[in-house]
Amino acid sequence: MKYKAYIFDYDYTLVFSEPGILMCFRHTFESFGYPGILDEDIVRTIGMPLKDALSQLTGVEDETELENMRACFHDKADEVMNANTELYPDTVPTLDEIRRRGGLIGIVSNKLRRRIADMLEMRGLMHYADVIIGPEDISIGKPNPEGLLMAIERLTVKKDATLYIGDSIIDGETARNAGVDFVGVTTGTTTEEDFAKEPSIKIIQNLSELFD
Repeated sequence: MKYKAYIFDYDYTLVFSEPGILMCFRHTFESFGYPGILDEDIVRTIGMPLKDALSQLTGVEDETELENMRACFHDKADEVMNANTELYPDTVPTLDEIRRRGGLIGIVSNKLRRRIADMLEMRGLMHYADVIIGPEDISIGKPNPEGLLMAIERLTVKKDATLYIGDSIIDGETARNAGVDFVGVTTGTTTEEDFAKEPSIKIIQNLSELFD
């Protein structure tokens, strides 16, 4: 087996969390007086660092206001996010196959580590995660490779034995910046044509195709 570690993005890769994310963005924009932002525009920011997404969608650049908006988003997320997040049908079978092959599993996301861990605990899946890296663990989010490199270090594997799997160009850039192989999965908003802009070993329609 070429790869010892399989590291995944989270939103749109392992889980479909769009309903919960939209609830949190809508609540934040209503609370801070930014009406009329379209769901389709919000969806295109999923996977970005949260403050970057908030700034892009509202035009706000003031760090204090962005931090207040970020806190509002997370307060709402504590209420609704994991209840409105579902695993993709292929997620657990894929993780089982990695374990069958003797592989390690990591998650590196711009979503809070504690929220990912809570969701896995809720569904009895925490045993699959050998490492989880979120924005609370690093100084800068993806596509900066800090989180991915931290996961590789904690798993004590080499870069050439690591595969990163994600649903966005941001994930592809993260893998490239870290110097590891990448697989793009089109379960998010990124198309196969979009993925062609970043080097990848393959592009798949769902996780069940990872080992095809």
